[in-house]
Amino acid sequence: MYLVNCFFVYSILGYILEMIFGFAIGASSPESGVLYGPWTPIYGIASVFIIVISDRLFKNLHLPRWIETIIVVLVLMVVLSALEWLGGVLIELIFGFSFWDYSDSKFNLGKYVCLEFALIWSVLSLIFIYVINPFFEKYIKKLPIWVAIILGMLFVLDLVIRVLVEFNIF
Repeated sequence: MYLVNCFFVYSILGYILEMIFGFAIGASSPESGVLYGPWTPIYGIASVFIIVISDRLFKNLHLPRWIETIIVVLVLMVVLSALEWLGGVLIELIFGFSFWDYSDSKFNLGKYVCLEFALIWSVLSLIFIYVINPFFEKYIKKLPIWVAIILGMLFVLDLVIRVLVEFNIF
């Protein structure tokens, strides 16, 4: 249940951060993600990937911690960039629009990935591993199972409604 709770907590926190950022840059109606609810699933998915990958690598590498950290950050840079690419492709394929386009970036790898953001994701993953998750972990572990069940039902309902609306079924 810990990883499920992490998914929801970090999806909601990602949504809040994107909304704050949107208002800070002057967007009149900031958006975060394709769902209607107060969550952006890509942040929850990325957080779970970061937790699982860093935990496994730190436990299995048996190298000096600074070398393990470099390896973890490089692996996460690749994994998170692949996740960003997959998310961009799926959003465009399913919903017919793009939230981002790096085609004009100097070091782009197509429309959805660029070196600049790959480096940002790697630095943010390091901050997440050493600061953000350790702070929230104790609270996430205390969340009762009924919270995850209710959030899960609301999330599935939100996803179903979004797909029904997108395909003009609703």
